[in-house]
Amino acid sequence: MIVKDITNYLEKLAPLNYAEDFDNVGLLVGNYNSEVSGVLVTLDTLEETVDEAIAKNCNLIVSFHPIIFGGLKKLNGNSYVERVVLKAIKNDIAIYATHTALDNSKNGVSAKMCEVIGLTNTKILIPKKDIIKKLTTYVPLDKADGLRKSLFEAGAGNIGNYDNCSFNVLGEGTYRGNENSKPTIGKKGENHSEKETQISVIFETKNESSILKALQENHPYEEVAYEIVTTENVHQDIGMGMIGELSSEMDEKDFLLYLKRTMKTDCVRHSNLIHKKIKKVAVLGGSGSFAISTAKRAGADAYVSADFKYHEFFKAENSILLADIGHYESEQFTKNLLVDYLTKKFSNFAIILSEKSTNPIYYI
Repeated sequence: MIVKDITNYLEKLAPLNYAEDFDNVGLLVGNYNSEVSGVLVTLDTLEETVDEAIAKNCNLIVSFHPIIFGGLKKLNGNSYVERVVLKAIKNDIAIYATHTALDNSKNGVSAKMCEVIGLTNTKILIPKKDIIKKLTTYVPLDKADGLRKSLFEAGAGNIGNYDNCSFNVLGEGTYRGNENSKPTIGKKGENHSEKETQISVIFETKNESSILKALQENHPYEEVAYEIVTTENVHQDIGMGMIGELSSEMDEKDFLLYLKRTMKTDCVRHSNLIHKKIKKVAVLGGSGSFAISTAKRAGADAYVSADFKYHEFFKAENSILLADIGHYESEQFTKNLLVDYLTKKFSNFAIILSEKSTNPIYYI
């Protein structure tokens, strides 16, 4: 088994194009074609993480956070990032990161938070934009059914709970080939008109290359006319955060103590109590202050995330209970999620959960 086998499967859960533009995901260190002896799954990749991988005969580290975030101009070992990368390279250990690709996955970080807290009837809090595109092409009438089928098989035409979706318009196309042309229909040098079907299908950006390959391989024309545009549609199953419901409503203080226990945190920073029962809860792993307003608009009684600044607690405005459980604490179960996911596919292979806590924050 090679690194690419593992990463291909990971990218079914968290396609790299789900990641935010600022992020750095994918294979950060190593070669996709290297044989894998074992996989160590961690939240962060530190020097001690690499040491753990060496001790456990794992030459692939699957990390949630990327060790290389900004550009590296030197590798002198002068920072913890440089030392980690140097040690990994020296010991032939590959490092792969999922980060916001997994954040935006329906079954990713926030879904795991919902599971631990016990939320049901969950849905995405902030659906991701610019993830759905539309392909329009033109094909002779008698070839339309075959081409549509090929596009569907490549991943086109999926909308929410529906598949094989397309829009079709009958029309007439015209063309004239030059002396170098090899027209499938008509003769070069002569004007030709043909009854055609205009086919439009939408698709997720992750499927663009396979859809274009299907288009080129299954379209009868020598030169294929098509256009691709990004739509305003959002995908209900891709995006940051989730919102759901507790099985039964709870008093605010009881809910905060319940959070502290279930999310295994030593500290819950929270906004002013709003004197109402907690039933509808929004969550977002990691730094989630940007979603406070969204959680309020969604009607959440409480919003659980991390890294709220002083003035951001004022945004609660006595309409929502804000609970900051800590960055590490909000994401700590992510490595369990990844281990469970990988083990289901590679059940006879060493998929090891890191025993190291990489939380850089301590409480006294």
